Amino acid sequence: MKVILLENVKRIGSIGQVIDVKRGFARNFLIANKKALYASKENIKEVEKIKVELSKKDNEKKKEASQIAEQINGKEYSVKKLSTENNELYGSVKPTEISKLIQEENKIDIKPSMIQPVEEIKALGKFKVKISLHSEVDAEITINVSSADTIQ
Repeated sequence: MKVILLENVKRIGSIGQVIDVKRGFARNFLIANKKALYASKENIKEVEKIKVELSKKDNEKKKEASQIAEQINGKEYSVKKLSTENNELYGSVKPTEISKLIQEENKIDIKPSMIQPVEEIKALGKFKVKISLHSEVDAEITINVSSADTIQ
């Protein structure tokens, strides 16, 4: 299915580009999240007209993302979790938890979908977590998992 992108999408394309993607991806993600339109002749003309505005909006989003990245990049957040005596966690630290941590500590709203742990956090220790704030702006934080209590 051919669609026209309304914003830069990582590993997909840039504003105004007509791309061919699978139907489900187009309908369920790109069009549902207003990141693309069906590639009809009318829509292509429409996007050509508003391309400059879209670029300006994208640059503003990029600036905001850069500011957030400056505030949180390289920071360390601590989490206390229940663990076994061999330092394994009961469950794991999920992106929603990390999102709440950042919200509480820095008053910055980051969606859990933006958070990509390098590896699953299932033990005690320090873990690097990548946060994708914009298609071109990433930040990296450290999550320090410590033991709340051990259960025998």
